[in-house]
Amino acid sequence: MPSFPLPVRVAAGIAATALEETRRLPRQLVGLPITVASQALQLSMRLQQQVTELAIKGDETLSLCARHEQQPEWATFDEDESGGSAESGGSAESGGSAEPGDSVREEPRSAEPDTAPPPLPGYDQLTLPQLRGTLRRLSEADLQRLLDHESTHNRRPDFERMLSNRIETLRSK
Repeated sequence: MPSFPLPVRVAAGIAATALEETRRLPRQLVGLPITVASQALQLSMRLQQQVTELAIKGDETLSLCARHEQQPEWATFDEDESGGSAESGGSAESGGSAEPGDSVREEPRSAEPDTAPPPLPGYDQLTLPQLRGTLRRLSEADLQRLLDHESTHNRRPDFERMLSNRIETLRSK
């Protein structure tokens, strides 16, 4: 059998492949909508993942440089709405208007070791709404210990802000 030049052999291979694919086309057309839908969903999910990752990275960046309001609207307490509480016992040493970036820790830190448990059992597993529900029954000293524990161990900005706001509310009464 004589040897054909490479371009002729490649052209014959392309023609044979095109013929085979044409014969398979009716079977592939049945599954084509499912394949297209599957690929579209996959692309959509990848896009959502990337957008979510960018939003998380943006949140982290903004939390480092953004100034938060002194007390977010979601961090209200019953005492704030009803006008007072008998448990406050705090003093107004802070001068009344503290910026969110200012340190609320005016009391000297105790000589507790870093491994001391927080004053609230199971504190490290609490969610933000669960913590909010328990803040009203804690004294200013307990809140300060929780804030110290949070800033030493977990360093969650929302938790630190809520504890700081509660301490500030108690001190301003």
